Amino acid sequence: MRSSVIYELKARSDLWTGDCRGKPDRLVTTGLLGSIRWWFEVVVRGLGGMVCDPSGPGSCPDDSGRRCPTCEFFGCTGWARKFRFDVLDQHDMPQQIKKDNSFRFSFMPLRPIQPKEWALLDLTLRLIADYGAIGGKTVLKPSDEQNRQNEPHHKDYGLIQIERRPSDIQSFSVQMLEDYAARPCWRRVNQAGFAWASLANFWCVNGKYLARQNESFSSFNHLIGRPQPKRQSSGNDSWIAGRRPDRAHKVDAESKKVFSFKDPARTFGFVNGKDVTFDTMKTKLKCAWSDLADHEVKEGKAILKELLSGAAS
Repeated sequence: MRSSVIYELKARSDLWTGDCRGKPDRLVTTGLLGSIRWWFEVVVRGLGGMVCDPSGPGSCPDDSGRRCPTCEFFGCTGWARKFRFDVLDQHDMPQQIKKDNSFRFSFMPLRPIQPKEWALLDLTLRLIADYGAIGGKTVLKPSDEQNRQNEPHHKDYGLIQIERRPSDIQSFSVQMLEDYAARPCWRRVNQAGFAWASLANFWCVNGKYLARQNESFSSFNHLIGRPQPKRQSSGNDSWIAGRRPDRAHKVDAESKKVFSFKDPARTFGFVNGKDVTFDTMKTKLKCAWSDLADHEVKEGKAILKELLSGAAS
């Protein structure tokens, strides 16, 4: 069995993990691991695989003991995770991660891990670093209002960059990873409620952000279809905007599908291929940024090919 797989990283913003009371003063690795797992699911779905909702009633295993590819790697009821996960600073200590801090992700195998599983993890981490975000509070929205832009609820969280990655992760083609994700041994899953969270539906614009400009206008709210003035009720939010919880009517919260960060500037999100397509999203983005060129909006399939073509770099 191989030794620990180490990724050396740098925080481009603070990372929020928080404890059980939501306090950010100590590192809680389960929050980061949960985020890595979520992005791993996005990758597997983008490769044509099926992934369960680990928090829902249909979580793995099924009655026959079969698991989805994500649960095979990250664990589920009756099946332990295949690795130990640690987050360490330069002195091998777990510390809360602040902007510009250097730190490491360590994955120590606890049982045999297949080369394609390592490749999927590597792909996931590079997707997060180059196009996504990790940890909590990534849903916060930037502000350009001079007296509000530095308030906690407008801060950026979760942006990282990979300084050094393992050199011995085996490279695979898109087709080989698609074949792995679709192996007949995996559990068949009804993904109706969360099929949108797939790399096939993902898009990203690096170098641009959405924000509230003033009391009356927010380019972020304009794009997702929420009312512009503050303190105005949003009523029935759009699919892109997500859904706020309503306990009185037993309505659960649902995440927005667009995320934006100011420093460094990055905006990413998802389409659903129905009422929200890549073309409709590009039209919305061009309303926010009149100088946006089509090639600046990178779609998931192109990102997948790019990341895999550079897997050996």
